[in-house]
Amino acid sequence: TGPMSLECLGNLLRITLSAEYFEDKYLSLFVVDQSGTAWELDEAMAAQCGYTVTYTTWRGIELHASALSCHSHLEKDVFTVTIQIKTSHTPDMSNATTHLKSASCHYGLWSPRELICESNYMEVSVKKEVPQTIKDFVQDEPEDWTLVFPETKAEEASIWQIVFHQPEDKRALLVSNAWSAGYGLNTTDSRVLLRVPYTAAQVQLVEDQGITFSVLRSSTFYKYQWVILMVDTAVACPVDGVDYTNKTITWTVPKYIPPLYAGVTSFKDVLVEAGVDLHKLSAKEMASRKYVLLNELKAITMKIPIGAEGGYYKTSVSNGQLGIKYTINLFLEHQWEDNKWRLTKHTIIKEIETPFEQEEVAITNNLNLIARLMNVTVGTFLPDVELVNLTIEGVAVAVPEAVQHGYLIHKTRYANGSKAYVIQVPLDAPSVKKEYMREDMRAYTLNVTLTFITYPSRETFVIPVIALSAVKDAVVPSARGFCDGSNLHLIITRGNVDQNWLPFISDWHLTQEAAQKYNYILKDNGTHLAISVSFLSPHVSYEGFHNSAIKASFHVTLKDGITLAQRRDFSVSCIFSPSELIQCLPNGTVIITAIKLVGGEDLDTALLVLRDRQCKPSMVTEKTATFKFNVNTCGTSRKSNSTTMTYENEVLYFRPDNDTPIYQLKFLCSYAVKQTADVRYESKKSPLPSIKPGFGCLTLSMKLFKEKSYSEPYQESEYPVVKYLREALYFEVELLQPKDARLDLNLDDCWATSSQSQDSLPQWNILNHGCVNNRDSYRTVFYKIDYSLRVKFPQHLKRFEVRMFTFVQGTSLLQE
Repeated sequence: TGPMSLECLGNLLRITLSAEYFEDKYLSLFVVDQSGTAWELDEAMAAQCGYTVTYTTWRGIELHASALSCHSHLEKDVFTVTIQIKTSHTPDMSNATTHLKSASCHYGLWSPRELICESNYMEVSVKKEVPQTIKDFVQDEPEDWTLVFPETKAEEASIWQIVFHQPEDKRALLVSNAWSAGYGLNTTDSRVLLRVPYTAAQVQLVEDQGITFSVLRSSTFYKYQWVILMVDTAVACPVDGVDYTNKTITWTVPKYIPPLYAGVTSFKDVLVEAGVDLHKLSAKEMASRKYVLLNELKAITMKIPIGAEGGYYKTSVSNGQLGIKYTINLFLEHQWEDNKWRLTKHTIIKEIETPFEQEEVAITNNLNLIARLMNVTVGTFLPDVELVNLTIEGVAVAVPEAVQHGYLIHKTRYANGSKAYVIQVPLDAPSVKKEYMREDMRAYTLNVTLTFITYPSRETFVIPVIALSAVKDAVVPSARGFCDGSNLHLIITRGNVDQNWLPFISDWHLTQEAAQKYNYILKDNGTHLAISVSFLSPHVSYEGFHNSAIKASFHVTLKDGITLAQRRDFSVSCIFSPSELIQCLPNGTVIITAIKLVGGEDLDTALLVLRDRQCKPSMVTEKTATFKFNVNTCGTSRKSNSTTMTYENEVLYFRPDNDTPIYQLKFLCSYAVKQTADVRYESKKSPLPSIKPGFGCLTLSMKLFKEKSYSEPYQESEYPVVKYLREALYFEVELLQPKDARLDLNLDDCWATSSQSQDSLPQWNILNHGCVNNRDSYRTVFYKIDYSLRVKFPQHLKRFEVRMFTFVQGTSLLQE
């Protein structure tokens, strides 16, 4: 327990660092020699001195130390290794914490020759064999060695030089030169050691039985008293021999490796054992795991089912694609007897990794309608995978910061160690795209890219997540329409699906600028879209035309702002009197507007004429043609009786070379023929005007407008209107009925009160007997009214401007 655990495994010591303890920390490994000096362990030193650092299942770190490693202390049958680990939270290793650990292991069953094949080095140690006659020889002076062989030093261990046997020649290196070349050499009281990195210059690749070996043929010379002795320190380790078929790993190791059998004439197997993670397995344990160990005549074969107990899966990334590999750390121990070495022990440690196998990542979306949450589960993943960031709308966001964007992320861990990531996103999060589908359905789309990292390889891969949820919560826009006077109004109430829908009239995008061009009124407060057009607007269509009524319709379409697909169509239709099309002025001038009906789209309004075909329109639009003429022209006929004179004409449309009209609009104007007027003339002074009293029913209206143009009145919903002192108020008084051109509207008295009651006090006169109040600081201003499409009888309207004021008494404000 704790940060490290130790285990003695024959002639190897295994030290395992706790993944949980050292997670998210930077660390440095050191080995400590007998003098207490700490040496930092790098790849070159590890291979030269007998250390192997590997990553075990996911984030664990293992250190293997050979019993004959450079810094181990060997005494009798016990070897001791001391390591030091420094950890820090920063790469510069500042404020590092130091951990020191020593371990002693007993290993007393040394064979005359022992070979170890680790992942980063090959090691051979042989027992010193000194003939008895040499043992009896007495050396006089140790210094004599230096006189004979200046290259040797009497005080050093006694390996003199090493000779490498190459196919073409032999090369001898002194100990110091061999160390510089990366070789590890050492002697103990009883053994001579050579350690060779796989990358050493003298290593050869040799093939035997179709399997490649790394081979070093060498002889090591060491001194004993006055004698130089030579030992064969050849070593060979397999570098391949692994096959993957039918979901099975097959590892084959030949028994007879030529460099190890030089000079051997007889051979006998003593022991073949195998295991996982340096632990030997019994035949029963192997059978339970479905391992097969075959000791055949020329080779030893192990068969391991891919995925079997003892190995583990790890995440791998290839060309950005996620996959897995199965990894198992096998070892094989082969002992044999021969006539040269008596007993040889050959230990091969082999990490086997299966080829890359692509994995598909499951993505499931569980919608929580009550909480309005999308619960997206991504995975499962092996424990060596971590989610590091999300790309939301093109912006990379670290996992801890995702909550600021409305994303909640948590892990789900399973009993086998795997895990999945659950991402919770509110349906109303800004990054969730909402799209109207049909009727009451909306589609919610989450589009986010997840970036993962693998440990310890630190490979990265991304997984695009697109989750779609259909929810019955769509509120589509609705509309109501109405008409007043000569205008059509359409009010569209927005829903929750039309944020990007745009109003169109046919293929014409209705914007504020476009509305102003046609004097349309367009208002949009975010919740309601109101459109008002006049009866004779260019985009109004007409149908059902007959003597008593005209059906006018105005259509608006809401289209998708991106695809321009039609989403909703709205229209308002009203019945108008044909009198809206004609004005009979008192001076005998007639103004008639002809309209194009639905079904007559090919009619060219510019070609419309009156009975006298020389009388053409004075103003033309796509749908209307306006004629202005006198009743005594253009082929106008008249009829009279005792009280009225009636003038009649027609608007006609002829096709070329055809005198039969295909369009005919009859109209008439009637004037009273009997009128009595009293005229008095005095040469000295003009008579005072007199008004003959009469009785009748008059319909009047008074409206307050927003601007001097009198184009937009305040609606009833906008009252009370807030104004500041001296701001202008624009009033319009109109005679609505009767529509008699002989009548003139005159204003007599107009006053303001401090309450809604017209009789309340105090009061202030704005007009008095038709005249402005001379006591006003700001005089009331009257505006001239001209004929227009909306104003057919200018004499029926009065417009005036009043400046905002308040009631005071002395210097005190009576009422706001």
